[in-house]
Parts: sequence; structure tokens; C-alpha cells
Amino acid sequence: MLPSAAVVALRACVPPGSLLTDPADCLAYGYDNSRRLALPQAVAFATTHEQVVALVRVCHQYRIPLTARGRGTNTTGASVPLAGGLVLSLERMDRILEVAPGDRLIRCEAGALNGTVQAEAARHGLFWAPDPTSAAFSTVGGNLACGAGGPRAVKYGTARDAVLGLKAVSGDGRTLVVGASTTKSVVGYDLTRLLIGSEGTLAIITEATLRLLPKPSRTRLLRAAYADVRSAAEAVARVMGQPAIPSALEFMDGEAVRLAENYRATATPDGVHGAVPEGTGALLLIEADGEDDTLPAAVAAIEAAARGAGLIELRAATDAAEAETLWACRKALSPSLRQLAPKKVNEDVAVPVTRLPALIDGVQALSRQHALKIVCFGHAGNGNIHVNLLANPDDPEQLRRIEACLHAVFRLVLSLDGTLSGEHGVGIDKRDYVGWEVAADTLALMRAIKAQFDPHGILNPGKALPAP
Repeated sequence: MLPSAAVVALRACVPPGSLLTDPADCLAYGYDNSRRLALPQAVAFATTHEQVVALVRVCHQYRIPLTARGRGTNTTGASVPLAGGLVLSLERMDRILEVAPGDRLIRCEAGALNGTVQAEAARHGLFWAPDPTSAAFSTVGGNLACGAGGPRAVKYGTARDAVLGLKAVSGDGRTLVVGASTTKSVVGYDLTRLLIGSEGTLAIITEATLRLLPKPSRTRLLRAAYADVRSAAEAVARVMGQPAIPSALEFMDGEAVRLAENYRATATPDGVHGAVPEGTGALLLIEADGEDDTLPAAVAAIEAAARGAGLIELRAATDAAEAETLWACRKALSPSLRQLAPKKVNEDVAVPVTRLPALIDGVQALSRQHALKIVCFGHAGNGNIHVNLLANPDDPEQLRRIEACLHAVFRLVLSLDGTLSGEHGVGIDKRDYVGWEVAADTLALMRAIKAQFDPHGILNPGKALPAP
């Protein structure tokens, strides 16, 4: 229960009807796509930066835990209000504030949808690099808070590479304006990149100046089927070891391929679009983009690198419809896995591309050792693989094996010079494992930085960093 004086002060910060305190009303803001739940005592809907400042100052004064939230698409529990308190929804702060095609930038509020930004940029022949599966529903603020990437990150980078500047509010209510409107700026420390990926634990992003890129005029999608996952993983290393960088390079193991085909068959009755060949143990979707005079050479180089041991078929999408079907199958994998196993543990890990064969071999060995079904797919071009451990939530013994297997997966990733989270963030799910990857002295410095931004520790407590 929040102090009555605090509720009065919070209500005064936002327009009438913009503060919820009834538990039934607040329930919808207590969970995200991780399926974790913690009930907040209040939910506020801000519509301006100034309202965010006012709300944060009240929470700072009364020591009220404060969790910022976009549309709740996060999968690691980063937007679940673990400590209760106030959930600050930024979904009504969704305006596009400025479009400057000549400067290749868009300035928008944190609640603007990724898809809205992409549509506005496309009107000027431009695009914003981050393209997570949730792009149609997730907010720019959420994408930045968790450091989103997506298939295009292999060529165009993640959220940290796609932002010029930010406007944010620290945990004691100070307005922070960081970065610049230029692609070059080395004035002061780079707080822009520090805030991106910090999951709302350092400051609440209210506005972002996004770096746009020219949209290529043509794309070509290749589908490479391999007999086994190691052959596909070795092909990834070959493709990424030559100069022509693909705009996307997606990996699916055999089980993922079957799930995708069940969701949406790639073959057509007239035979124009071909089915995945029999005996496919792994599949790569490789997209190249460019201009009329450069794309054919890039595609030829990528095709040459994709050929090798274990290749069953290398096929180019015959038309835009086939390419759209292939991408739709890939993007439906995560939700379709929930139908196969309600207790899906999705571990978003990344290793250097040359270590990808060792990662895939190791995960397969762990699947056999722990008698668990593991489905792997992901953004192989930058070594970012989603390792999905499937379990029956009603089987305690299976859940115990899941935990043991998960620990072994993490140890494997770190032994390969990898990282425990490539793009989904840490949230709650990986918080207690951060110390496995980050040294104690470095963690202590991170906690000291947190204290500078958020003196009372009210911003998204219990996320991103383990307890001291």
C-alpha cells in the first residue's frame, strides 16, 4: 500500500484518470512476455517528459519502486514490477517529433512503436536498423532499454549502433540530454550507449534521436538446407569469413525447420515454391541486399561460401511471396514453441561466429545428457542463437533437469568466449548469472554507476545486476 500522501502527489503529476490504483486495473501491468507476474500498487500514464520528471521526483521522495514500461513484449521479466510500487507506462508518449531525411534521423518519444518509426522512415527511402520479431508491437523505448537487435543486426548493428542521442530522467528526477544530432561526437562520456541496454535501471528514456540508414533497392533471399547442424554452423563461419556481408543470416535446426513447416508450409501446390528437402537437419536463411550493380556479385560470393560439406540444396526465393513466407515461418518459431511446450526456456546467447559449430555440438550433447528436447534457431550471422529448452511444467523432475542443463549451457557459452545475452537483456531471468560473466571488480563499478544515476535505488529494482 502506497502512503496516501504519495498517491495524492502522484495523481497531481498526470492528467485526470491517468493514475490507476485498483488492483484489478493494475493487474494487466504486472506481467510481460516472460509470463512472470508481480502486482504494482499503482500505474501512471505519462504523456510528456515533464510528467515523467514529476512522477520520478515523487517516487524518489517517498522511496517508491518505479518500473518503466512500454508494451510488455520483453521476454526476461525486465518490465515486471518485482518490488511492487509504481509502474510508469510510456505507451501514450508515442509521437514522432521530428523527421530529417537529409540528416538521416528521426526524433520520437519512447512510446512510439518500432513499426511506426519504420513506416515513417520508409516514406523517405530510409529505415531504422533494429528489427526484432516484436517490431509491430514493441516500443522504441523498450527496444533501447533492452538493446534490441534482430536479423538485420548482422550487417547494420543493434540498438546501440542506431541511436544518436537520448532524453531521459535519472532516479532522482534530473533531466539528462545525452548524445548529439550528428554521427560524430566525442564530447564528454558516452552516456547514450550506457543507457541503452540498462533496462531502465539507470534512467527512464523519454525521447530518442534515431540514426536512419538508406533502404537498399533490392534484396535476395537464399535458403540453404544441410544434412546436419554442424554443416550449417560451419557454413555460417564461411559466409561471415568473406567480404560480402549478408543483411540477415538466420539458423534453424532440424526440429525448428519441422515446426516452421507445420506452421506455414513453404511449398505451393503448383510447385512454384519448393518444399524443404527430405533429410534436412538444419537450414540457413541468408538475405543479401544492395543495388542493381552490386547485388549479383555479393550473392555469388555468399552462395560460394554456403556451398560445402553437408549441403543438400541451395535455393533462391523465386519471388517476393516466397521470401515473405520463409520469413513468416522463421518469425513464428518462438510462439509456436509455446504450443509444443508451455514451459519454454528461451536462452538468448551469443558466441564468436567461428565458435558456432562448437556451441551447436555442445548443446546437442547436453540435450542427450539431460534427456531434454532443445530447439535452436537465431541470428547466426553474429553468433546469436536462441537455445530453447522444452519441458512439461507439471513434471518436477524434468524442471530439475532443465535447471541443471541451463547452467551447463551457460558454462559452455562462456567457455567459448561468448555472452549470456545477445539481445533480450538480463531482466530477472539472467540476473543471478551475471557474475559468471562479469568480474567482481567490474560489477562493483557498475553498482557504483547505478548509485550515481539512482541514489535511492528506486528504478526497476531487482533487474540487470545481481545483489551484492
